[in-house]
Amino acid sequence: MTHPAPSAPTSGSVWRYPGMPALGLVSVFGFSGYAALLSVAPLWAARGGADAVGSGLVNGVLLAATVLTQLGVPALLRRLGHGPVIAAGVLLMGVASPAYLLSDALGPVLALSAVRGIGFGIITVTGSAVVAHLVPAARRGAAVGAYGLAVAVPNLVLLPASVAVADRWGFGWVFAVGALPVVASPFAFAVGRALGEADRVAGRTPRLDRRTAWAVARPTAVLFAVTMAGGGLLTFAPQVVDSASASWVLLVLGVGTAACRWGAGHLSDRYGAERFLAPLLLVGAAGLCLCAWAAQRGGGLGLLLAGAALAGVAYGGLQNLTLVVAFHQVDRGHIPVASAGWNIGFDGGTAAGAVAMGAIATASGFGAGFLALAVVCVAALPLCVPARGRAAGGAADEVA
Repeated sequence: MTHPAPSAPTSGSVWRYPGMPALGLVSVFGFSGYAALLSVAPLWAARGGADAVGSGLVNGVLLAATVLTQLGVPALLRRLGHGPVIAAGVLLMGVASPAYLLSDALGPVLALSAVRGIGFGIITVTGSAVVAHLVPAARRGAAVGAYGLAVAVPNLVLLPASVAVADRWGFGWVFAVGALPVVASPFAFAVGRALGEADRVAGRTPRLDRRTAWAVARPTAVLFAVTMAGGGLLTFAPQVVDSASASWVLLVLGVGTAACRWGAGHLSDRYGAERFLAPLLLVGAAGLCLCAWAAQRGGGLGLLLAGAALAGVAYGGLQNLTLVVAFHQVDRGHIPVASAGWNIGFDGGTAAGAVAMGAIATASGFGAGFLALAVVCVAALPLCVPARGRAAGGAADEVA
């Protein structure tokens, strides 16, 4: 299968490709609305009287709605195109955020989280799929890394800051920052215009065969394991230690995630992505064991910071590498489907981690919860064996 190459040269910064700057702005503003509330919305529910199970459900419902939406995004793109769909996603995320101020009761908090999840489901699938259309396959790892950095920067800044801001100045300021995705709506249409023919290719998606479905499911399951760990840590760090310490934990996690999500792209372009999957799962499991030790000792901050650093390395690196592997298993017509599957693994894992961590912590403590998540990472190691029949290095894109 041949496809027209992107018009920009294949050297230099991937941000030189048409559409990439607009996609970066959509990602920064869109994920700001996600990151600002990821740890604060569960705290808002806890202030309203929710226990650990209820707090875990806040992000669980957010990401369950995200996953359900992601299943339908390829069909929406075929019908409406990228511009209108992305614009609808950022508007849903941004408008719902200030409405949290109306009530801290669990029911309304869960309902608004579901609305935000619908918007988030749209921007996650479209964002990662657009990257694969805007750059040639030879630069895909670097482009996924650059996109990942745009996604990670809001997490790096807002995840630790949001907890401290809510504690010192009040939740209202955080909910106002959560409305930032609205600013991204004009850039959504710029992305659609830059795609050109690729926007129409999405409407001619060929049938997904069983072998391709499994090839995409394998890296997605690896991602699911590590994002369970991330979901548990992101949701409950403010409840394992005090707010000031939790901000440091989230900062360390964010730095590790951002650096490794960006850096892994260049490594995958040079050496291939598959070889790094298993080592990073083991790094993540080691980090979770340190978090469990810290929780058992009553919140030892040094151990928790070390655990968060290791978890961030695995969390960021595997986000990039599993997406590259998934894209290399399919032709261009299936890229939206591969993106949807990968994002379902990401958000489904985050939701499952939050809910499982809440349930285990309620019954046996946070230490037991972190250990359970470490076991999940180890159990995913057999999935790191490459699939037969197609190398994970670009066979799906003979000509980009």
